[in-house]
Amino acid sequence: MADDLEQLSKRELVGLVRRLLGRIDRLEARVAALEQENAQLKQENARLTQEVARLKKDSSTSSKPPSSDIVKPTPKPVKGQGRRGKRKIGGQPGHAKHERPPFGPDQLDAAWDYVLEACPRCGGALTRARKPPRIVQQVELVEKPVRVQEHRAVAHWCPRCRRIHVAPLPDGVRRGGLVGPRLTALVVYLKGGCHASYSTVQAFVRDVLHAPLSRGQLARLTAKAAAALRGPYEQLLAALRDEDHLNIDETGHKENKRQMWTWCFRAELFTLFKIDPSRGSDVLVEVLGKEFAGVIGADYFSAYRKYMGDFNVMVQFCLAHLIRDVKYLTTLDKATQKYGHRLLDHLRKLFGVIHRRDTMTPTRFQRALEQTRKKLLAAAKRPPWTAEAQNMADRFRKHGDAYFRFITTPGVEPTNNLAEQAIRFVVIDRRVTQGTRGEAGQRWCERIWTAAATCAQQGRSLFDFLYQAVQAHLTGQPPPSLLACPG
Repeated sequence: MADDLEQLSKRELVGLVRRLLGRIDRLEARVAALEQENAQLKQENARLTQEVARLKKDSSTSSKPPSSDIVKPTPKPVKGQGRRGKRKIGGQPGHAKHERPPFGPDQLDAAWDYVLEACPRCGGALTRARKPPRIVQQVELVEKPVRVQEHRAVAHWCPRCRRIHVAPLPDGVRRGGLVGPRLTALVVYLKGGCHASYSTVQAFVRDVLHAPLSRGQLARLTAKAAAALRGPYEQLLAALRDEDHLNIDETGHKENKRQMWTWCFRAELFTLFKIDPSRGSDVLVEVLGKEFAGVIGADYFSAYRKYMGDFNVMVQFCLAHLIRDVKYLTTLDKATQKYGHRLLDHLRKLFGVIHRRDTMTPTRFQRALEQTRKKLLAAAKRPPWTAEAQNMADRFRKHGDAYFRFITTPGVEPTNNLAEQAIRFVVIDRRVTQGTRGEAGQRWCERIWTAAATCAQQGRSLFDFLYQAVQAHLTGQPPPSLLACPG
């Protein structure tokens, strides 16, 4: 090689060096391009990792409802349990037996005694034994469960006035029309309380009650019931502002092609639903005002944070939603995963203290909660330098105290489960009815949902309340109240 170089002329040597330098420049440019491409691929990989984690979000790692889980992993079977890892169907070992109490004598419409005239074995004479009889109580639907009445307003001629005067009908009959208050209450109960469609209600009253009613007539009955429920609904709406604590949630509502929202306000003794075009804090201002003095239980949605900040309202953010958000962190990069697992460990300890409340004195319970709270906040405020972890830490810096309001405020729950449970009824109804088509439908839904949820909350018969409300509306009497269960 050295001999070859010595034989090269100066010009040839310069050309060779230039070619070598050119190749080095090209290699360096190629290396720089590859390094740049590698950096871009790393960024794209990080973005795709976050996107995959976002798409894998389900009800356990976010605020999404369980119904949004398109594909759910099948849990591994556990020894002694069913194939899916769940407990077996039916009563569980150690579960106390529950039996329906028999009807009392005042509840019986008829009773029959069956006796033997002679011994079925030998034909001999029998005497009554001291053993009590075997009793079977049977509930049956009568063959014609409705009665058809005719009310006649007789016309009279007055020779003096030379006019015909017709006797007035009772207000309840005149305003009720074809369908009486009890059957009206039943139709409304089926439509609003049982999620039945007009076609289903029509078939039921035709085939079971032998009372053929048109769909238009059924719609008029629900409109009549909506008017009857207006007073009780507005009474609850006015009472919301004086509540010490409320759990609030919202879900989507279909209004033709227009997106609306159903708000749920769950108080201690009643639940109220309100349909509104807005999902913002203006709904909270409209319903609760600017001087609400109670505590709101809610998720971390922006409307509640804005209402909290604008009017200095106390909020208890849902710890269950926080756990889902923290679980999402455990699906991201390693640094964020480690941070998420550390927060989950502290949250488990917090709920462990809550679940052991009955085994501790009030003073010890408060001390244990406070110690666990401090450790959780300290861990939350030391995040790695990733966007998701920093966002979680910023949440604790700004609103950390709002996650632990239940520690110092009696009656406040650490989760928003009460409102979420109440709003499930609305979600089911939305799926069956496919929403509303106008303001009249909105008012009907608000009022019947409120009556159904409140009666269930108070252990009260929805049908009895609907009958009382319809009867009062038809006769011009004050409507019954939903503020508290009578008696």
